[in-house]
Amino acid sequence: MRIALVYPNIGRKGDSLFMDGACMEPLGPAVIAGLTPAGVETVLIDDRLEEIPYCEPFDLVAITVQIFTARRSYEIADGFRSRGVPVALGGIHVALATEEAAAHADTIVMGDAEQQWPSLVDDLRHGSLKPRYLCQPAGRPQNGTLPCRDLFAGKKYLPVSLIQYSRGCTNSCSFCASSVYFGRRHSVRDPGEVVREIQGQDRKLLFFVDDNIVADKAAAKELFRALIPLKVRWVSQASMDMLDDGELMGLMVKSGCLGHVIGFESIGAAGIDAMNKSANEGFIADQYAYAIKELRRHGLQTWAAFTVGHDTDTIESIRETCAFALRNKFTFAAFNILNPYPGTSLYTRLENEGRLLYGGRWWLHPEYRFNYAAFTPKNMAADELTEAAFWCRRAFNSPPSIIRRAFEPHTNLRTPYRLLTYMLYNPLFRREVFNKQGITFGYEGNQR
Repeated sequence: MRIALVYPNIGRKGDSLFMDGACMEPLGPAVIAGLTPAGVETVLIDDRLEEIPYCEPFDLVAITVQIFTARRSYEIADGFRSRGVPVALGGIHVALATEEAAAHADTIVMGDAEQQWPSLVDDLRHGSLKPRYLCQPAGRPQNGTLPCRDLFAGKKYLPVSLIQYSRGCTNSCSFCASSVYFGRRHSVRDPGEVVREIQGQDRKLLFFVDDNIVADKAAAKELFRALIPLKVRWVSQASMDMLDDGELMGLMVKSGCLGHVIGFESIGAAGIDAMNKSANEGFIADQYAYAIKELRRHGLQTWAAFTVGHDTDTIESIRETCAFALRNKFTFAAFNILNPYPGTSLYTRLENEGRLLYGGRWWLHPEYRFNYAAFTPKNMAADELTEAAFWCRRAFNSPPSIIRRAFEPHTNLRTPYRLLTYMLYNPLFRREVFNKQGITFGYEGNQR
């Protein structure tokens, strides 16, 4: 048997699919390939890099669906099904919009695939594919399974390997789809297995794709101790309350951590309280001055993530958020428009208040564009929110800003390697700001 694992594109830029020149390896399909029983061929089709081969012979096409790629995912699924090829859909969006996804699939996988994927493949072999496979939460993610990185051969990806140590997050931020999907559960892999995975690939630069690598501090310490002898460099996503644990921070730095994506979200206490961002509550009183000082002391290059469009936000406060990021010379910063994901308390509230735009399903609406506001904000028009967020991205990623921020002595200038990393990746992110703004979801057709 032959199974195609498809990683979809976001959509269209102008008259053609958006081609991303700075793609990371998609870890999910590699894990699925690792779970696939022996004797079954798996092929990765990365829609960001290559054409979809609708006419190739496949026994099954499996597509990982994210909310931003849902429309394109359904286009690809419908294209294969019209040719008689069965399609399986999985991913967070499938779990949160089950009936929507089921209309475009022969079978859907709800939850993490470890438990059910081998059974699904066996059912496929015997012609008895079930319409749904419900997976219980994995006690140990990827337990005994290593990703099949052979899938990536011959494809042009950034030189960083994606690894996962843990899944989920115990926080309950009102806008977070991950917390809903995982039910505020957090589970970790065996650190020894992670070490074996790292040793089984060639790169020394790693990105742990965990939602919050320090959600379980004791487990994080186990991992960091195991990483120290490997002499790797790595980044991840982490919550700000990691700074409460000095031992954790010391081990993190010793293990080769370069920095994290950290959800600052808002620079105002009212905003943090409204979104239920409990991890930030102990650091917002001085507008993160202590937290930033500690991050610099540990030499961590920070990707500060902000969400804009909360009921506490105004156009002026959004611009001040950008000024705050510029003053603190963060290595990177994201100014993400608050997105109402189905299943979250934010979505429910905005729906009840009649504030959702695009019929409530912005991710499928033909008029929605990437990085546009999908709801009516409290203190401005939706178009004003879209423009304010884009203004922040333009200002933060402008050439003068990139040059000024490079001279932060505790982080970006800490070592030649860190400065080189800064100077290589900042232009990439600047290009992404302009290239992705306003992308149309989907391609409105099944072939290029």
